[in-house]
Amino acid sequence: MFRSSRRLATLPALGAVLLAVVAAATAAAPPAGAAAYVPISGAGSTWSQNALDQWRRNVTQYGMQINYQGTGSSDGRNQFRNGTVDFAVSEIPYGLTDTGVVDYPPARKYAYMPIVAGGTAFMYNLKINGKRVTNLRLSGLTVARMFTGEIKFWNDPAIAADNPGLRLPARRVVPVVRSDGSGTTAQFTLWMSKLYGAQWNAYCGRAHLPTPCGLTSEYPVIPGSGFTAQAGSLGVSGYVAQDHSEGAITYVEYSYALNASFPIAKLLNRSGYYVEPNANNVAVALLAAQINGDLTQKLDGVYNNADKRAYPLSSYSYMILPTARENGFSTDKGATLGAFAYYFLCEGQQSAPLLGYSPLPINLVQAGLTQVRRIPGVNARNINIAKCNNPTFTTTGKNRLAQIAQFPPACDLKGPTQCVTGTGGAHNTPTANSGNGSGRGNGSGGSGGSGSGGNSPGNGGGSAVAGAGNRTSATGTPSARRTTTIDPDTGQAVTGTDNSQQGGGTEDVVAEPVSVDSGIGNGLERVLMVLAGLLFIGLTVGPPLLSTVFSRRRSS
Repeated sequence: MFRSSRRLATLPALGAVLLAVVAAATAAAPPAGAAAYVPISGAGSTWSQNALDQWRRNVTQYGMQINYQGTGSSDGRNQFRNGTVDFAVSEIPYGLTDTGVVDYPPARKYAYMPIVAGGTAFMYNLKINGKRVTNLRLSGLTVARMFTGEIKFWNDPAIAADNPGLRLPARRVVPVVRSDGSGTTAQFTLWMSKLYGAQWNAYCGRAHLPTPCGLTSEYPVIPGSGFTAQAGSLGVSGYVAQDHSEGAITYVEYSYALNASFPIAKLLNRSGYYVEPNANNVAVALLAAQINGDLTQKLDGVYNNADKRAYPLSSYSYMILPTARENGFSTDKGATLGAFAYYFLCEGQQSAPLLGYSPLPINLVQAGLTQVRRIPGVNARNINIAKCNNPTFTTTGKNRLAQIAQFPPACDLKGPTQCVTGTGGAHNTPTANSGNGSGRGNGSGGSGGSGSGGNSPGNGGGSAVAGAGNRTSATGTPSARRTTTIDPDTGQAVTGTDNSQQGGGTEDVVAEPVSVDSGIGNGLERVLMVLAGLLFIGLTVGPPLLSTVFSRRRSS
């Protein structure tokens, strides 16, 4: 009887030891090929961070650990220059003059590689009689005057001219700019300097900066101007999205407005149409981009693209790659970075439209695959471009998204009419016209459908195309989002449920990589996992069963 009790008491201890052995063996047996992947780190752009974060989550299943800090493009370039990160991401290259200061290239060897395209949008927070405005339109000149302090109130005649269907409130405009060195700021100020130099240079002069001003990655804020500065894309978009921030407007990558379920202003293009930066309109605009020999971009043609669908503030984001073993970058790190790059240049581009970006066209993917081969230690692959599964590719080499992009409706043409359908993350929330103009409920991209009427939205009968997917749950069905906000005009809580928000960066979009040296586990690992499961069941069921058996023996 004593010996039986000792045996019973020893079982849990023995089980614990066995479990520890199995766990150690399992930990020592990583997925096939995963042992070749060592962690790597990068820093830089917040403009493209939502895409990068999604890709980083996707490749963890293959044993890759990609650490990334969205600290702003300027900081990312500085960290890469100083050798504190393995790669950087930026919307602007080295060597440019920023308000009289040259951003010198690093001593280490490097190359540029485009990673994703997108549009810089103008996210805003505005209400009329307590109801959110979701169909705002702005010309480029109006935007430039708002962000240089010339336009101070939302009912300014220039804004009213862009929005004949809205009776705008006499609320102060609050421009929200980046407080950190930002590629988004550089893109925005470069655009202003090219098209609206008089307004931008006058503002820079008041800020005591040398003129002509050109681009700057750090937005100058004049004390007492009424501007607000916030760090990072999340900082500016989060500020605008707060209930107390009515009247605020900021520049940020389109993805952030989708995530915040907030509208963006349709921007007037050269053809006289107000358009938003969905994946298709960005693809159309970038057909006019000039790609330099080092793969950097020149966007003058994009700003002035005469296509009716083109979004003027479209651009690319770049990864800065090391091309030599120096500053702590090893061939082991190169193997990881190369595998990650192969993933996002092909399969990763599939998630770009859902996340609020536009996938790279075929010529830049091919150029990117060439750049990957320059990474020290990369396991170079001969990728069949036809199997890249990029949504922009066609058999003829044309950009598919540009081919299927819908032309804007007549109510988006500059003039007395104005569409009532919402934009960005509020695309399912129309705004009834309150001005003297007439409206048309029309949807392009994902919102779809058309209809006419002064104050009524059209029927959403269109089919979704790339760049405007609905937010869905893991099962593929639309997920409901319950929101509660406080109306600053009435002080009342407004609660509602949105069953079809536009997709954003919080969704896990998983795609299989074209060529990644990894697997789901070797035979030994699977055997050990099965043994661990059986052992767990035995330890759970065994002791009570044995106790019952011993008790019966003692009774007999």
